[in-house]
Amino acid sequence: WNGLARFAEENLARDKSNADWWTMAGYAYSRLERYPRAVECYAETVRLAPDDITGWHLLAQAYRSAGQPERAVNTLSNALNVRQDAPVTFFLLGESYGDIGRLQPALDAYQQALRLNLDLAPAWLGMGRVYLRLGRLTEAAEAVKVLERLDPRMASELKGAPGWR
Repeated sequence: WNGLARFAEENLARDKSNADWWTMAGYAYSRLERYPRAVECYAETVRLAPDDITGWHLLAQAYRSAGQPERAVNTLSNALNVRQDAPVTFFLLGESYGDIGRLQPALDAYQQALRLNLDLAPAWLGMGRVYLRLGRLTEAAEAVKVLERLDPRMASELKGAPGWR
């Protein structure tokens, strides 16, 4: 990953206006767990290519990895101004709200993700975890049933989560 980061930085030295090089650098720094630099790179990706929703997702994930879930929530809320039909945006928003213990907004975000893509297994898992944290075991069991069809590994993970009966 160091080599990829160097390669991206060398290309950025020649062309700082290329969002793809910023994305590549951000990815390398994320893999190296150098999250502050990854955030800088992804922020530049978003600045240069604000209509590309992937850049917003990567920036939000870098904030989460850097221990700044509130900034991830803000980033994803801004991403919704760009595009409101990307289920992954809502899924990541659910994850970020969950990180800061805002369970009802997390649940709302997961539900919106599933309205856009009913087969998005990670959203079912996230929603099931929130249901468990809220003590809503019937709804958590329903999420398990869906996950057993979509992704049995995730169903097992949910059944092993704290709060499962």
